[in-house]
Amino acid sequence: MLKPHTRVLMAIVACLAASFIGTLAAQARPTGYKHYELGDLKAPTPDPVSGGLLLMGGGDRNIDAMKWFFAKAGHGHIVILSAAYGPEIGKEFKREVGGILSAETFVFKTRDAAYDPKVIDALKRADGIFISGGDQSDYVKMWRGTPVADIMDAHVLAGKPLAGTSAGLAILGEMLYGCMDSTSLTSPEGLADPFSARNTIEGDFLHLALLKGVLTDTHFKERDRLGRLFAFLAKAQLGRPADATPLLGLGVDESAALAVEPDGSARIYATEADGGAWLVDGASLRVPNKPGPLEVPRIHVIGIGHQSLLHLPDGKVERPSFDRNYSVSGGKMVLSSDEAVAP
Repeated sequence: MLKPHTRVLMAIVACLAASFIGTLAAQARPTGYKHYELGDLKAPTPDPVSGGLLLMGGGDRNIDAMKWFFAKAGHGHIVILSAAYGPEIGKEFKREVGGILSAETFVFKTRDAAYDPKVIDALKRADGIFISGGDQSDYVKMWRGTPVADIMDAHVLAGKPLAGTSAGLAILGEMLYGCMDSTSLTSPEGLADPFSARNTIEGDFLHLALLKGVLTDTHFKERDRLGRLFAFLAKAQLGRPADATPLLGLGVDESAALAVEPDGSARIYATEADGGAWLVDGASLRVPNKPGPLEVPRIHVIGIGHQSLLHLPDGKVERPSFDRNYSVSGGKMVLSSDEAVAP
């Protein structure tokens, strides 16, 4: 029989061991994010990797657009960044779309995760990076000014593909609508007071050459967002030098994705016949900062359809699907001219 002091000593040793093991386990767990992986992360990428941007409007993903993106990634390793979704996007990519070696997902919960060595290493070796939808203010708060943003810039500069859908597209332009109050601004609200505090325009996040001078928006036609894009451009150009090129607004419909080649040429993939993108010339939206409704006599908007070819970042469009002018008075938007363009 063990003596009482021996039993006490053994109990102390057991407690210390359990505490040590618990500490190791806690250290092994990722902090500030969840992590999921599918496929062989160590297998060599089978095909050459090339640059490109896939700008997705936020609806059901077009399979041909995803295949374009996966081919750009050499059918290799895709890293998915999110703050709202779990493993389901990775499962969709690996099992339903197919054609890639692995899908690795990081779901961010805190800004600290953007400094985590595992996250940084995965992004550095990614063949393609995909940014999911959600709330873009999460991305602004957790990634701007961190290694995650720096690595995405370097990833594109190195000639690797980057894709974003919904909130993941909203953050890609030189200037962006941050939705910092997490309540999406509507077109009537934006037109009624484009310079209000609710119109949260942000910058100095990502620095992608093909989207320099561009501000993006998503779910475009479906959520009637043309008016708010006018408001975004008006506020984003406050303080912009007079000799600077006007900003462009680029809205993408839910059913559409714009595939941008390294030379800036871009074409539409869409799951619906009328799915496309909208290009707004911000030249006439350089207006004085004053409270009240937007007042602009003419705003030029060009449609990008299935037969169109867009050139970024200059905004030239070959074979546009429409060529329109709008006016805004008293916060109300009116279509003033609509030139039908032959397909």
